[in-house]
Amino acid sequence: MTVFRPWYVASMLSLLAATSANAQPDRPVKLDTILYGTAYYNEYVPAPIREGRLEKDISLMKQAGITVVRMGESTWATWEPVEGRIDFAWMDKVVAAMGKAGIKVILGTPTYSIPVWMYAKHPDMLARPLGGGETSYGMRQNMNIDDSNYRRYAERIVVALARHYRDNPTVIGWQLDNETSAYGSSNPGVHRDFVEWLKARYKTTQALNDAWLLTYWGQNVDSWENMPTRDRANNPSLKLAWSRFQQYRASRFIAWQAGLVRANARSDQFIFQNHTHQTEAEVDAHDMDKPLDVTGTDIYFDWQDGYDGWTQTFQGDLARSIKKRNYFVVETNAQTIGWDAKRQLPPYDGQMYQDVFTDISNGANMVSYWHWASLHNGQEIYWKGVLGHDLKPNRSYAEVSRVGAALKRVGSDLVDLKRKNDVAILYSVDSMNALSFMPYGDPNYVGVMRQFHRTLYDANVGTDFVAADDADFTGYRLLIVPALYVADDALLEKIRVFVRQGGHVIMTFKSGVSDGESMVRTDTAPGPLRDVAGISYQEVSTLTKPLPFKGDPFKVGGGNAATTIAEFLKLEGAQELARYDHPFFGQWPAVTRHGYGKGSLVYEGTVVDDKVQAAIITNELKQLGLYGKDQQLPARVRIKHATSRRGSPMHFIFNYSSDALNVPYGYGAARDLLTGQALAPGASTVVPAWGVIIAQEEQGQKS
Repeated sequence: MTVFRPWYVASMLSLLAATSANAQPDRPVKLDTILYGTAYYNEYVPAPIREGRLEKDISLMKQAGITVVRMGESTWATWEPVEGRIDFAWMDKVVAAMGKAGIKVILGTPTYSIPVWMYAKHPDMLARPLGGGETSYGMRQNMNIDDSNYRRYAERIVVALARHYRDNPTVIGWQLDNETSAYGSSNPGVHRDFVEWLKARYKTTQALNDAWLLTYWGQNVDSWENMPTRDRANNPSLKLAWSRFQQYRASRFIAWQAGLVRANARSDQFIFQNHTHQTEAEVDAHDMDKPLDVTGTDIYFDWQDGYDGWTQTFQGDLARSIKKRNYFVVETNAQTIGWDAKRQLPPYDGQMYQDVFTDISNGANMVSYWHWASLHNGQEIYWKGVLGHDLKPNRSYAEVSRVGAALKRVGSDLVDLKRKNDVAILYSVDSMNALSFMPYGDPNYVGVMRQFHRTLYDANVGTDFVAADDADFTGYRLLIVPALYVADDALLEKIRVFVRQGGHVIMTFKSGVSDGESMVRTDTAPGPLRDVAGISYQEVSTLTKPLPFKGDPFKVGGGNAATTIAEFLKLEGAQELARYDHPFFGQWPAVTRHGYGKGSLVYEGTVVDDKVQAAIITNELKQLGLYGKDQQLPARVRIKHATSRRGSPMHFIFNYSSDALNVPYGYGAARDLLTGQALAPGASTVVPAWGVIIAQEEQGQKS
């Protein structure tokens, strides 16, 4: 146990001043094979059975093919049971045992759950919720991440761990914090920091008043000292600015930790953070991950009949797109999940095996379960691990072992897969937040985005995401733009140029409405997009019930209807694709298509049914020559294409059903990596229930 003296902390502060605020640029993680792992918490084992449990667990892991464990992120109080005394012995024992077994270790900085002694000494460290309200100890992620005392303690533990394990060859990487966000903190110090952030952005209160139209209700800010808090703010621009500031705080916190670790850890130890998903309101994932080596994501979903690989692909596509390279699945289902026992859905046979290859096909270089052994107490008793509460091998363990054996054979062929997609979805965290402040109805922004992605997934179309604040459409042929409510002129001009130069766009309602401050534009909607869309509108109506389209223009039968919202579109060069069938709404088209330059833009002025969305996307794919054999596979079959790092084309064929399916194989001569079976072009192959075939073509072959 090491005692940290005040002089030591002071020396660290001066040593790290230059590095902790701004972490060094990221470094791609170099791996020889897929990392296959699990979170492991020997400290959670009940005391009566703790003796010898570590050795039993490691033996089982070794037999199952587990190659990496993630540890230490959840137990700050175990690392530092008393203020200033860091205890390494308990973890040293585990790390040494893992190293002896050949299992690598990723350590987590334990900063997302503060010890009781820290709360008792500094109760004002807890995050104050908007509007005030009661705060108390008991939940994790309940602190103000900018509190000076919290930062002082966090720096001490992070630096201590990084220095202690920097020369340990078993420790290959660091996870910073856990599922980081700003946690809604609105403490007085956070407000003061917000005001300074506003000063840097707007310079004067008059510029702020003009940008936000604060003359409304006489809310002009006369001096920075009088800047109102976010608590009961009604101005949409202020709300958006607060969201951006919270994203900035979260990114700044992670960059600060990255700087601490880089300054004290071994240079080849990689650094990452794990997102709960990539659409959190207080997180700009693209910004947060800039100083990190790899993006990490946690992917949770339902097994059984609700499992079809889409959630993994949606989150995987988001994660892969953040740094435009492979990512880590840091946590994912082992058995059942839930903070209660109301929805316990253990996987069908074969689903756990198939699921790992689903993640890998999306670009995952690591797949890790949360967690190894089911907990015997606490909030997550029924968020079960690979082992159940009896800690014995079971059906789940058998599936994990099957995966481990396969990855031992083929993992080196699957690491660093490259994906090349022709379709991208533009994601705007600002639009997501702004539309939550001024909601129009359901589905919300993320719901619309998910509908697009789901439609493309069902059509076997590979998809990337492009962040609105770093919009690069190079190489894409079809761009999907859901409800781009907040956008500055520069982003809208990028869309215009994309279309003019031959790109194709599908765009929805609520796009081009507001500028970068969430101020509604003064020009006729859709503002600067009016000429490229070939439409305009001045009125919008809520739809209180579904509104059918005249004549079933998309030939969908059931589902031939609009819901939620109707923009009264006027044609200004665009072609009408659908019109409402109604004595009043029938004056206006609902969906249009407009040729502009060398490209085109489809505009949806309403919420369309899933079947209609599929028809619209299919039509665009056909016009672009992107509709072929992949789109004619059986309904429960999904296919992903990639290139191995050795240059071989790879085709992942998944059967997300309980029946074996006969699937045509329409690609170059290949062999199934998992079975060795030869696959000939034009032949068909049987994909077992909940099965996967990984067809690897000979290098240089073309399908």
